[in-house]
Amino acid sequence: MKCLASLLGAAAMVAPFAAAAETVVITAARMLDVEKGAIVDRPVIVVTDGRIALINRGEPNAPAGAKRLDLGDVTLLPGLIDMHVHLDANPRYGPYQALQFTDTFWAVQGVANAQAMLRAGFTTVRNVGSENYDDVAYKQAIEEGLMTGPRIVLAAHALSATGGHCDSTFFPPSFNQRGKAVGDTPDELRTHVRQQRKYGAEVIKVCATGGVFSRNTEPGQQQLSEAELRAIADEAHQWGLKVAAHAHGAAGIKAAIRAGIDTIEHASLIDDEGIRLAKERGAYLSMDIYNTEYTQAEGKKNGILEDNLRKDREVAQIQRDNFRKANAAGARMVFGTDAGVMPHGDAAKQFRIMVQYGMTPLQAIRAATVTAAEALGRTRDVGAIAVGRYADMVAVPGNPLTDVTALERPAAVIKGGEQVD
Repeated sequence: MKCLASLLGAAAMVAPFAAAAETVVITAARMLDVEKGAIVDRPVIVVTDGRIALINRGEPNAPAGAKRLDLGDVTLLPGLIDMHVHLDANPRYGPYQALQFTDTFWAVQGVANAQAMLRAGFTTVRNVGSENYDDVAYKQAIEEGLMTGPRIVLAAHALSATGGHCDSTFFPPSFNQRGKAVGDTPDELRTHVRQQRKYGAEVIKVCATGGVFSRNTEPGQQQLSEAELRAIADEAHQWGLKVAAHAHGAAGIKAAIRAGIDTIEHASLIDDEGIRLAKERGAYLSMDIYNTEYTQAEGKKNGILEDNLRKDREVAQIQRDNFRKANAAGARMVFGTDAGVMPHGDAAKQFRIMVQYGMTPLQAIRAATVTAAEALGRTRDVGAIAVGRYADMVAVPGNPLTDVTALERPAAVIKGGEQVD
């Protein structure tokens, strides 16, 4: 048997002769430069090992041995980013219909959800809460090449107060059900931050107010004190993690912003002071203003309780009006759909609603590209077609600056320089 030293020596001798980096040349009729807000004709994008190495215009001058990918009469955009998804959720099953399935069913069915989001043009998603560390498993399987899906920035279990949104609220006391990251003091919540990070979380999700699709909570209720929220934010930031706060109610939104939380999810009942605070403190607003189209049409059939549908109806128009107000005031807006409450493949339908409620098509696209990348702290990786970033792109027919619904009809999706099936 050869000794370890001889094997290591052989490996060292082989290393200099490793295969050359793979190069792909991507061409199309047009490209949207989201940073400049301009359409570029006849782009030539050279990709090496999954990242953009060069961007030119005109006739391609492909390096020897490079692969060619000509997408034809389409507009290329950066791969889209959805900042609020739940890959292991499925809107077809209400809280009690879901009990017919075994626990691991939810992880398995989420594989198709990840594929649906990628095929819809979302090459990066932020998964803000899952059960049983399902999102960690998806990320690992995608990175190992065992499943198809977007790049995932994950939160694992969402933090909550006892009895609040993100606790387990649909069962009687005899079941003794409790959320996996429930805490009722600053120190308990700090411990949960550490535990989620320990097992893979890259962002911390906390439920600061009540919610629409939980039981015995109201969206406007604040559930954690500002001191508790500050403890979560401080602990997460110490570990280099950002924090996302589920917050519908005005008081909870303001407490979360004052506590230093980075993104406010839903922000349905935000008031003028909350908008001002978000601007002053640099907090991003992620407002899911499309999904009520699905929940009101299909929720009853899917087993959603009437009390949940009632809350959904009550906040829907208020949230949309506040989206318009926050955007007009210059708040930082990112694209987040709460996919899982609605089908994951429908996420791009939100662009139309964002434009209907005051955004230009370019603003809506930037919310899902450059601004989302800023909120993630990933401006060197995603969010733009630019040298050094991942070659993540979506190709759509026509010009999305004049018809934003083109984003609902992707002609091709590219992740890391490879076209998605």
